[in-house]
Amino acid sequence: MAPTLPALAYGLGPLASPTGLLAVLMVLAAVILVGRILLSLAWRLVIIGIIVVGTVYILGLLGFGVGIF
Repeated sequence: MAPTLPALAYGLGPLASPTGLLAVLMVLAAVILVGRILLSLAWRLVIIGIIVVGTVYILGLLGFGVGIF
C-alpha cells in the first residue's frame, strides 16, 4: 500500500512547508558561499606556500644559507 501525499509531507517535518523549505535552501546557499570563499583563500595560501618553499629549496641548492632547513 503506497503512502498518501499528506503522510509523506508529515514525514518531512519542517520541510513540508514552503517557508521551511526556503529557509533550508537559504542556509544551504550561505554554507556554499562561505565554503567557496574559504576554498579560494585556501588555494591562494597553498600556491603561496609552494612558491616560498620552492624558492627556499632552490636557494639552498645554489648554496645560499637561508637558515630554515
